Amino acid sequence: MATTADIKNGMCIELDGQYYIITEFLHVKPGKGAAFVRTKLKNVVTGRTIDKTFNAGVKIDEVRIERRPYQYLYQDDLGYNFMNNETYEQVSVNKEIINGVDFLKEGMICDVVTHAQSETILYVDLPTHVTLQVTYTEPGLKGDTATNATKPATVETGATIRVPLFINEGEFIKVDTRDGSYVERVKTA
Repeated sequence: MATTADIKNGMCIELDGQYYIITEFLHVKPGKGAAFVRTKLKNVVTGRTIDKTFNAGVKIDEVRIERRPYQYLYQDDLGYNFMNNETYEQVSVNKEIINGVDFLKEGMICDVVTHAQSETILYVDLPTHVTLQVTYTEPGLKGDTATNATKPATVETGATIRVPLFINEGEFIKVDTRDGSYVERVKTA
């Protein structure tokens, strides 16, 4: 059992029977009245973010979670199959709990976050940035770098993202898996 003094970013807590990750927190000590902690909590299952204020010194239920590297193997009727790199154990995961599933490609190493006591999988995190090849986009024109204009492009995983006008088919780009945005062009893959 932890208190509000133990709160830190990335901590997982149980609140109203659901698990939340603390994304932001602020200890507030007003001149008048009792101190409190203002937090932003992200629901582990749904991904929704809520604001929650705790009075100082209140006990909170901390949940111990573990991050383990797993390699993505393939997709079948049961879901997305991952293999633990240390034990070679394979697990099947539903699409709903994979963050950035549109950018998942075979052989990719992902972090599988599990509840430490029950060993249930809470969610899967892809690397923050992945390098993907553009499989289709309209042809670019040389010199189209001055404006912030973008065009749609399909990458090798089948996802469609917005890229600058100078990106052509066959080029490799770096994509942010958190929001699906273009980061930069990569010279070699």
